[in-house]
Amino acid sequence: MLPFLILGLVLLALIFVLGWQQWQHHRRRQTLIRLLDLADAVEALLDRTQRRMTSLRTLVDRVPTDIAAVAQASLDSGLPIREAKRDVLQHRLWIQKNGGSASQAELDEACAALERVLSRLGGQLEELEKAGADLASLTEAATEAARREPPTLRRPSDA
Repeated sequence: MLPFLILGLVLLALIFVLGWQQWQHHRRRQTLIRLLDLADAVEALLDRTQRRMTSLRTLVDRVPTDIAAVAQASLDSGLPIREAKRDVLQHRLWIQKNGGSASQAELDEACAALERVLSRLGGQLEELEKAGADLASLTEAATEAARREPPTLRRPSDA
């Protein structure tokens, strides 16, 4: 009876170890998928931001040059978006190169870093959307007020 009990405990331990390994493999795979999904989400958000900046360019062009100089310079500089896309590419390359050998803690840390970037970019895009809406509203109000002004009070570019 004792040999059967020992054999049963050994089999139970073996099943536990195999189950633990399967769970770890599944968790690791899910984390790698999460990493790639986050990289996709960051890249999509960067593309959306770039499109929004392009669409704001026509709005800023309607504002007098002396007022819109800073906004125009910001919109013309695509460097931050390019740098952010380069960073996403570096994350993807890291995943490709190290994803199979990285520890679970390293994978979790990479996920957390991409989640922070996604959160920050999301907030900045919301601010950009709000600034665009405010600028559109103010530009429309200024254009309407300019239509009511006598021609002698208009700026040379408005005439």
